[in-house]
Amino acid sequence: MLRLAWRHSTSKNNLVEPARLFTTAFSGALGRPKRSGCHTRCRCPRSVAQPPSDSPAPLHRPRAAYRCLSTSAFMSMASGGNGPSAITQKHTNRLASERSPYLLQHAHNPVDWYPWGQEAFDKAKSEDKPIFLSVGYSTCHWCHVMERESFEDEEIGRILSDNFVCIKLDREERPDVDKVYMTFVQATSGGGGWPMSVWLTPELRPFIGGTYFPPTDHGRRPGLKTVLMRIIDQWQNNRPALESNGEKILEALKKGTALAADPGETPPLAPDVAKRCFHQLAKSYEEEYGGFREAPKFPSPVNLMFLMSYWCVNRSTSEGAEALQMALHTLRMMALGGIHDHVAQGFHRYSTDSSWHVPHFEKMLYDQAQLAVAYITAYQVSGERFYADVAKDVLLYVSRDLSDESGGFYSAEDADSVPPSGGAEKREGAFCVWTAAEVRELLSDVVEDAAGSATQADVFMHHYGVKVQGNVTPEQDPHGELQGQNVLIVRYSVELTAAHFGISVEKVNELLASARAQMAAVRKSRPRPHLDNKMLASWNGLMLSAFARVGAVLQDAALLERAVRAATFLKEHLWDAEQRTVLRSCYRGDDIEVQQISPPIPGFLDDYAFIICGLLDLYESSLQTQWLQWAEELQLRQDVLFWDEQGGGYFCSDPADTSVLLQLKEDQDGAEPSANSVSASNLLRLSHYTGRQEWLHKSQRLLAAFSDRLTKVPIALPEMVRALMAQHYTLKQIVICGQRDSPDTVDLLAAVSSLFLPHKVSIQ
Repeated sequence: MLRLAWRHSTSKNNLVEPARLFTTAFSGALGRPKRSGCHTRCRCPRSVAQPPSDSPAPLHRPRAAYRCLSTSAFMSMASGGNGPSAITQKHTNRLASERSPYLLQHAHNPVDWYPWGQEAFDKAKSEDKPIFLSVGYSTCHWCHVMERESFEDEEIGRILSDNFVCIKLDREERPDVDKVYMTFVQATSGGGGWPMSVWLTPELRPFIGGTYFPPTDHGRRPGLKTVLMRIIDQWQNNRPALESNGEKILEALKKGTALAADPGETPPLAPDVAKRCFHQLAKSYEEEYGGFREAPKFPSPVNLMFLMSYWCVNRSTSEGAEALQMALHTLRMMALGGIHDHVAQGFHRYSTDSSWHVPHFEKMLYDQAQLAVAYITAYQVSGERFYADVAKDVLLYVSRDLSDESGGFYSAEDADSVPPSGGAEKREGAFCVWTAAEVRELLSDVVEDAAGSATQADVFMHHYGVKVQGNVTPEQDPHGELQGQNVLIVRYSVELTAAHFGISVEKVNELLASARAQMAAVRKSRPRPHLDNKMLASWNGLMLSAFARVGAVLQDAALLERAVRAATFLKEHLWDAEQRTVLRSCYRGDDIEVQQISPPIPGFLDDYAFIICGLLDLYESSLQTQWLQWAEELQLRQDVLFWDEQGGGYFCSDPADTSVLLQLKEDQDGAEPSANSVSASNLLRLSHYTGRQEWLHKSQRLLAAFSDRLTKVPIALPEMVRALMAQHYTLKQIVICGQRDSPDTVDLLAAVSSLFLPHKVSIQ
């Protein structure tokens, strides 16, 4: 549950420093979690604090894993929060004035919560109290379990408020703070997850950490109340040792997480690194259904984009052909599976099984953005319209359900919602699943000329695997939330379905499209999942790339116009022109207007990097120089704020922020690509657009700083491997001359966009 010994470091230095704390005080009370390292590609560590076996434990709830891949255990991430309530509340704390959906979900706890900031820090110092830092996000299931069990409990609320300065943090608003303390939790326990619970000194130095805690003890597992009382005792009676050991661990972390290029060091050889990355991916590839590892399965767009790039430079080899087959088969099976929402479009977070059937139903903006790009790239390399249709399908969902009138994009839709039958308790997937009876009642028309007087429901149920008893096995549904329900998955090709019912392929396509439209209309009447209406600069940058690239490949004016609206939104609402600073987030107000908090949160490295990438994609799609000019301005600002002059590469956050104790460089491409990976490509592209050789040199130095990681475990950084390949093979400049709107220019731009050319830049 809590591990107070420095067991290992995740760094290349493999630091080990034993530091057992509170051995006597905590003896027998703190359960020892199973030790299991996080997968090398995982951006975030696994759950540490395990709930008792008779509770809905993260380790036994496969549909509720957290947002990253682990080799063994997963933390639940479905939402249970309702946000602020319209009814009269017994308690209201200062979080009620915040805009973060996650913080607002805790605004009526009987806990004296503070947001992360100077007011809380000053209070801790003036009252000489430890800080309790609780970190999560609005669509996190176990965050809300802990809220209901502990933070809504009057006694626990009183203990927290009287003895600690309590800070609640939205990890999506402040990824820099989250990374620092998650690094501490991972290093001191071997795992991590959300909700994250960390206790700090008034100087913000962590001394103990974990994740989810039940409210009371269960066997050898301590409840939050027990943990709090023992920390209070240790703070009063053993504080010097507590602070000393925390300081030692922090210093070890500073050394262990350092990434830097040696003087004169050059990047590793791209062909060797790419080959090793391919072999590592091939070793983990699951041949029957595609994807990597058995289950749970994550989409991992960074892997798929690498494989298609690898094919591009090795297309005449058997390895190149294998790489392409791996990518295309994975993308096809995902699109046919239950992870793909066949009724209302878009993709769910991940699959709990190897066949992409039963998903964790949360939908994240960053997944939609990266998958749209992966599918349109698959269309470019294969010519199969199937992949282009899926890419458009994703963007249709985002345009309809995750778009703000201002042009921005919301962050996520929840996994949980109230079932259509009603009730107070939310259930995962309730918005998306169907009983056979519902399908039969809705699609009752007899299909003309079909064998056996089949109805539209018969055709639909056959094609999508709908069963009377439901198509979710007990193993996939350990808590019975999907009993009797069906998750739609394509079981037969259209041709086989047509042959089974003795009708034409065209007729089947027509019937299925009509059925999906009718079911979509029914879903609109169901209680919707919680929408996180926070608009993040980084994720909006990813989505800008998606609309620009899909629009360019398909020559779809509406998609390109949506990309322009997204870029305009970013410049109007998430760029402070006076301070020349990107802002991290903004929010949808009660009257649908865009709101900002005061003071706004300055942008982090990923905000700059992802926006710059989106602007470069938009420039290549439209040849409008204003977007290239803004990308140059942003890159110059990124260099000032985040570049490490001594070691090369970029820090994740501004080193000038003294409240962030560790200056980290993200060294894994996970659910989102590392901002350093994206920056390596941005710098290379910009050096060709602008002729600035210093950006080329920066890109090379950045890659050199990650040489050890790239050489040993390139599977951890497939997006950075793509940048390394681009450096090696050099970018080819395609210069398009002529009037931008003339038919000849448009045709030439369309011809260039139709091809997957990962090592090119287009210039007018």
